[in-house]
Amino acid sequence: MSMIAHLPVASLSDQAVEVLRDEILSCRLAPGATVSETLMTERLSLGRAPVRAALARLAEEGLVQAVPRRGWMVSLVTVRDIHEVFDLRMILEPEAARRAAGGGSVAGLARLDAVCDQGYTPEDADSARRFLAANRAFHVAIAELSGNQRLARQIGRLLDESARMLVLGLSVRDRSGEMAHEHGALIAALAARDGERASAIMREQVAASRDMVLAALTGPHSSLVVSEVA
Repeated sequence: MSMIAHLPVASLSDQAVEVLRDEILSCRLAPGATVSETLMTERLSLGRAPVRAALARLAEEGLVQAVPRRGWMVSLVTVRDIHEVFDLRMILEPEAARRAAGGGSVAGLARLDAVCDQGYTPEDADSARRFLAANRAFHVAIAELSGNQRLARQIGRLLDESARMLVLGLSVRDRSGEMAHEHGALIAALAARDGERASAIMREQVAASRDMVLAALTGPHSSLVVSEVA
């Protein structure tokens, strides 16, 4: 019997949450996809109880929803979701960048940006996951330089929510090169301790990503289905 079988149900459900959340945020489980408890139990080699508990937790996060007689479905990305998530990012991240300009060393940001600068290949799911993970780490690191850990945690949650929006948007229009260039300008502003410049660059970057997502997912030539309402 495997060691996993001896883990408590809570630990097994944590494992299932981690795997399922990653698949949803990377869009390997696409919006609107059906999630079968039976198939996930077999695929993850876990019991039904931890899988069901994991799906219930993901439902609380808004990533899946129960559908009568169908089981579970990956939640759709709505236009309201896009506006709300990016509106909050526009409020919090420029202020975090402004405060970060008076913070510590930006050497760590340059290392994170080097990962982002490796680029993104739409056909390569692992490439997309690496790029977005590095992009998230970069933005969270800036928030942490602000000195406010609660602010950093809130921004981290918003970046998690925007992850699959960016995956869907980048699959239609690759803006990863622009994002990496913007990171370089932001690092320069932070190194110069120019808080107003850092705030302005962050505001422009978040707005550009929001516009990319909206244009890609709601444009006339998009093949992606996005719900207009919550």
